[in-house]
Parts: sequence; structure tokens; C-alpha cells
Amino acid sequence: MLVRRAGFAPLTLILLIFLAAVGGGLGVARAQQTPPAPAPAPGGQPPLTIMVVDVQALLQNSKSAKMVRQQIEQKRAEYAKEISHQEEGLRQERDALQRQQASLSADALNQKGREFQQKVNDLDRNVQSKRQALERSNAEALEKIQEVMLKIITDIAKDRKANLVFQRSELVLFDQNFDVTDEVLRKLDEQLPTLTVNFVAPVANNTTPPAAQPAAATTAQPAPKKKK
Repeated sequence: MLVRRAGFAPLTLILLIFLAAVGGGLGVARAQQTPPAPAPAPGGQPPLTIMVVDVQALLQNSKSAKMVRQQIEQKRAEYAKEISHQEEGLRQERDALQRQQASLSADALNQKGREFQQKVNDLDRNVQSKRQALERSNAEALEKIQEVMLKIITDIAKDRKANLVFQRSELVLFDQNFDVTDEVLRKLDEQLPTLTVNFVAPVANNTTPPAAQPAAATTAQPAPKKKK
């Protein structure tokens, strides 16, 4: 029997026992011994039917997933170009500030230094915001692919009367006849050949505190005059 190796997972012993029952056992059977007939399922339960799906391969090789990766990389390149331009502006401002050290008073130099540091902090927050927006956009797109994928797997399981479906990464050994990844991939490409990523806008990080409002002046009320 042809088997594949994958990652470790629970239920390994149950699967190996099942493979031994279906394939005649993983050991060497004696030639003169007649294999026993399979025992009927206890309690009238349906026989165990297994399917294996390589979800990671589907998210790597499907047409929609490839299209999502292409769009994400394109947007990442746009963000990188924008950030690089902002970094160059900050480098020029830093160099100009260093040249002005001798001509500025200590207070003026400290003020400009604080303003420059604030711009650096804003750029850092901008980078983090763009990264988080890309991650969220990618996750939402993959979630749409997984929704269609799950429906396809469910339909195939119904057609095959499968009552147990494993991800390939969860298994140590399995018969390749259980693997339906190619069938799922074909149907996924048919049902979802393209997918446009809905890019989430980066969150604005304006943390500059508002100017303090002056306290309202209170007018002292004159003491009431005593009656004569």
C-alpha cells in the first residue's frame, strides 16, 4: 500500500489501526492464513470513511490565492516606496538640523529636536499601521477562499459518504487514495478563479495632543454691602 508522510497529529493510533484493517495490515501476513472477515460495526454504526485535504497546498496553489498574493505584494511595494520617500525626507531634515547646531540657541535647538523626533515617531506608527492593514486585508481575502473551500470539501464528503476529514498536516501516515486535494483544487479554481482584495485603509495615527484650553477666568463677586 502506498503511503505518504506528513506532520505529527493526534488520533495516529486510530488511523493506523484503520489502515491495517483496510489494507490487510502494515506487517507481513502469513501466506497460509486466510484474512478474517471484517467485523460488523457495533450498534449498526456506519463504516468509517476518511478524507484527507492539504489545506496549505490549496492556499498556495489555487488561482484565487495566487491572485491575492500578487495584489498584496503590489500594495506592499507601494507602501515601501512611500515610506522610503518619507525616510529620505527625514534624513535630509536631520542633516540640516545638525548643520544648524552652531547657529541655534539651546532652546531653539531643543525645540527643533523635539519636532524632529515627533516626525520620526509618526513615521514609525505609519509603518506599523500599514503593516497591520496589509495583514488584515490578506486575512480577509484568505477567509473568503476558505469559505468556498469548506463548502467544496463538505459537498465531496457528502458524495463519498465520508464521516471523518483530516488536514494533511495532522497525519503521520495515510493512503493517498484518501487524499482529495486535487479534486478540491479543481473545483475551487472553477468556482473562485479570481478574487479582488478589499484593502483596509491604514489607521491614522495622529497622537499629537490638542492644545490646552485656557481656564475660564472667574470674576470675583463683590461682597454684599451691609445695610446701615
